[in-house]
Amino acid sequence: MPRTTTRPTADRPLAALPWEELVTSALLGTDRRPPVAPGGRVPADGPVALLDAVALHTVRRRAGLLPAVPAARPEPTPHDPRPQLPEAARHRLAQLLADRAAPTASGRRGAAPDLTELIPQWLATANRQGFRAPAALVPPLLDAARARTDLRPQALAFAGPLGLWLAALNPEWKFALRGSAGGSLVPDTSDPEAVRRLWEEGLFAERIALLDAVRAREPGAALALLTTTWPTERAEDRLMFLDSLRTGLGAGDEEFLEQALADRSRNVRATAAELLSALPSSAFAGRMAARATSCVNPDRTGAGSGAGASIAVEAPHECDAGMQRDGVAAVPPTGRGERSWWLVQLVEATPLGVWQEQFGGRPAEEIVALPVADDWAGELHAAWCRAAVRQRHPEWARALLGAASAPPAGSPGPASIAERSKLLAILSEAERADWVAEFIAAHGLSEAFQLLGVCTVPWAGPLGRAVVDALDIARDGGSYPWSFSGVMGLAERCLDPAEADRLEVLTATPDEQEDASPGAGGYWSEAFQRLVSTLRLRAAMEAELT
Repeated sequence: MPRTTTRPTADRPLAALPWEELVTSALLGTDRRPPVAPGGRVPADGPVALLDAVALHTVRRRAGLLPAVPAARPEPTPHDPRPQLPEAARHRLAQLLADRAAPTASGRRGAAPDLTELIPQWLATANRQGFRAPAALVPPLLDAARARTDLRPQALAFAGPLGLWLAALNPEWKFALRGSAGGSLVPDTSDPEAVRRLWEEGLFAERIALLDAVRAREPGAALALLTTTWPTERAEDRLMFLDSLRTGLGAGDEEFLEQALADRSRNVRATAAELLSALPSSAFAGRMAARATSCVNPDRTGAGSGAGASIAVEAPHECDAGMQRDGVAAVPPTGRGERSWWLVQLVEATPLGVWQEQFGGRPAEEIVALPVADDWAGELHAAWCRAAVRQRHPEWARALLGAASAPPAGSPGPASIAERSKLLAILSEAERADWVAEFIAAHGLSEAFQLLGVCTVPWAGPLGRAVVDALDIARDGGSYPWSFSGVMGLAERCLDPAEADRLEVLTATPDEQEDASPGAGGYWSEAFQRLVSTLRLRAAMEAELT
């Protein structure tokens, strides 16, 4: 092996040149920018001399490097006392998260379950069982939560203190530090000094999370905290803080809300009025009731089958200062009449019990069935619907929904599916499921998607059977299967996994009918195979976690 020799520095005339000049010559080329040594000497072999000088400079620069000042080491992650996941459940979570990151092919979904859509249910079950996340899976879990906001509450609760610790080190996961539900850095609400300090010095999201936490524990303490800074808060912040009072709303909030009726912000005033209308014994509710009952009364003219057998309506002729102070918007939306706009605002803010007194003790079901004079029925019933939702009144919700089997146009309340969904949400879980099952049996699935969304998961037996029966009828009728893809996707997530064996018979490919969509039978078969596979996978997931 030949021995290398190093030439002395004296043979390197460019060694004294600054690094920047050497770089310039290298970039432009020694022909265009020959390096010139001190004293004006140009080396005979410019390129070699340049490389020798660069090599020497490199050694000097490396030898002269100073050690970096070490940064402070992060504090260790807080201890998480929750038990570890069972091994099978850990593997399952890894599989779900890996499938989320895998590219998906376009086109037919096929018969395989969509693992991505099972992540929320897996997390909800794991959190109910009180397990902690495996450390190695917290980073992909935070990535999943960053991409899907609907996962964040459950994902952050499962990730626990380790998730927050990692989020503080990675800007891509900063959403975890914003005080969102399940992942907020809220202090111990029993420590008054920590609560006061965070309320006065914290970021807005941290303050919202703090107010929600204190409100859930002690509503009066949260209100007292809010009043300390209320006059100095921005209008948009006041609106968000006011919204926190929905939790634990009670008579103790009335004085504060009455003051908020005079707020500078129209939105704050409107929210304060809405909250006060949910307090039937409040002075505000009494004022609105007095106005509304002067407009809506039993018809005592003697017309019809008897006095009070119908409803007479005389809408307000003006929106006076007192009405506006109580949150009634004077200017109606485009295309809406002024008087009807004022009327519905009064009615929806009136305690529903007032109407039963006004109509001689009749139950809600009888009142909403009374004929309404002068085509005011639609406006009046719509206002009662909003009042029932605002006041969480099951009796009125039930009356306004009417019979599920009745045509929507013939029901006393709203024909709108969105409004019906809001009314359904007030009823008990069992009653909700029974009503939607009866609706599907009578009207099919075309309008049921939004109604199904308010039903508790897993669906009760009658509701699940009604959905499957309706899907089976659609299949036998030769309908397009992709028209029911939304309901089928809901069924995969919401049907009771115990239904899988009963649905096995539907996985066979049906005979093609003459009037059926081409290839529809194959699509239906795949859809039911996927449904059965998903239900069995959900059952396996439950077993692994319990």
